[in-house]
Amino acid sequence: MLTSVIIPTHNRRALVREAVASVLAQRGATFELIVVDDGSTDGSAAALEAEFGSALQVIRTPNCGVSAARNTGVARSRWEVIAFLDSDDTWLPDKLAVQVSFLSAHPEVEICQTEELWIRSGRRVNPRRRHRKPSGTIFEPSLRLCLVSPSAVAMRRTLFDRVGGFDESLPACEDYDLWLRIAVDTPVVLIDQHLVVKRGGHADQLSRRFWGMDRFRVRSLRRLLDAGRLDDDRRAAVQTVLEEKCAILAAGAARRGRHDEAGDYRRLAEAHA
Repeated sequence: MLTSVIIPTHNRRALVREAVASVLAQRGATFELIVVDDGSTDGSAAALEAEFGSALQVIRTPNCGVSAARNTGVARSRWEVIAFLDSDDTWLPDKLAVQVSFLSAHPEVEICQTEELWIRSGRRVNPRRRHRKPSGTIFEPSLRLCLVSPSAVAMRRTLFDRVGGFDESLPACEDYDLWLRIAVDTPVVLIDQHLVVKRGGHADQLSRRFWGMDRFRVRSLRRLLDAGRLDDDRRAAVQTVLEEKCAILAAGAARRGRHDEAGDYRRLAEAHA
């Protein structure tokens, strides 16, 4: 099976170079590598082309966000399996081969992910219990917290096309949104091998750029309720989590003196109760 690897990046010249190198070091897999430079101003694209040449394709776009960058990469790619790598993460050398082999052996599986090694500010850390990845039916466990990592995923193109890709209107939590739309009716299988190095702690992470990340998760939960795809049990689970997140956002807004906003979240929770 042939794989299209998509790396979105914005002003991460040093980090994206390491991400690219880790893809090109993959063993036992045939792939194309596409880097989408999302309006960088630090010379990332030119540096990658100068160092790696024809080993990758660099697409330059205006700065439209990570969702648009990933979707652009997929649209310009060719192969039947799609794998994403965030520009601040890296892969271990057998990552692609393990996942492609698994998908080849299990034609009924449309998406899988691997375990990760977590690095924060240059130091190895252990994920908390709540971050442990489930396998198979992951919809309800994923409602409160995103339990799928873009850098750990390999999926069939047919699945990506069917669910419609990343929502470009979301400035953050776009992965949470996509995985929930997938997990409504598609198992997400975990391959229990640590094949991704997930690096965090740097200042430009989206989780540091936006306050109240649950604002974006609430938008995703509302859309799930409005889409009409949920059975009674899953609808009830989504409503419960929506109420919880609205209560948190309302309390946070009230503490900041944003009483109108706090009222909006309380009314939203009541409307979906």
